Amino acid sequence: MRELSSIDALPTSSYRYLLDLDDDLGAELDLRMRLVARQVITVVVFATPTGDCDLTQSFAAVGGGPGLLVVDGALSVDVHVGDRTATEIVGEGDVLQPLTARADDMLERGSTWHVLVPARIALLDDTFAERVKPWPQISRTLLNRACARAADLDVQRAITSQPRLEVRLSLFLWHLAARWGHVEPGGIRLALPLTHRLLGRLVGAERPSVSHALTRLAHAGLVTSRDGALHLQGTVGEHLEALAHRTSARRGADEEPYSADTAFGA
Repeated sequence: MRELSSIDALPTSSYRYLLDLDDDLGAELDLRMRLVARQVITVVVFATPTGDCDLTQSFAAVGGGPGLLVVDGALSVDVHVGDRTATEIVGEGDVLQPLTARADDMLERGSTWHVLVPARIALLDDTFAERVKPWPQISRTLLNRACARAADLDVQRAITSQPRLEVRLSLFLWHLAARWGHVEPGGIRLALPLTHRLLGRLVGAERPSVSHALTRLAHAGLVTSRDGALHLQGTVGEHLEALAHRTSARRGADEEPYSADTAFGA
């Protein structure tokens, strides 16, 4: 093992047993093999408080390993191309890798990270890759998670193709609720710190438009805000039915103006 002092990019870091942190990684191992693997597969784990987060040195420390594993918490990654920014939210179980340009890329791009919920991140570096070789089931699980993250991005892309912003927001909030939401009477509580600017980057809209769209959703009784969380009322089907009805009712007429300050804070 490397000395912790050599990993200057990882404040408040420590060595931990990976299978104690992420139980699902060992789901395919029988009890005997799991006990052996637990003692061998150790990783460096570091904490990240809320706010902007520079993962450059952490990614560099990965070397030839799989990447950075989010043990818990939530982060957003902003990808910048030209004067536009698209955002993805990642969390527990996701494997992160740096945004690297290919030799045939013709567009300049960059990325920045922001911690939404205090997180712990495990360094899956080249030494981890060597230690985990006797248990390919674990590597396969990590690969499956990477595929699942790509599939989630495909869903996000499909949602952002919806022409109506209210529909995009409703669908995307339900998409987030499947992972981060908590069931409550009448619907789902989503406690992620989602500003209007962040939501705009997630669904491809400007912040003022998001504010107006959220107010319309609130007036329709579909999405409300209280206690620092968003509350999705009813079901996805009920949202889509209500939004379709509102579209039919307003067809051929201008929509009434709404105040962006009525129900949601920016």
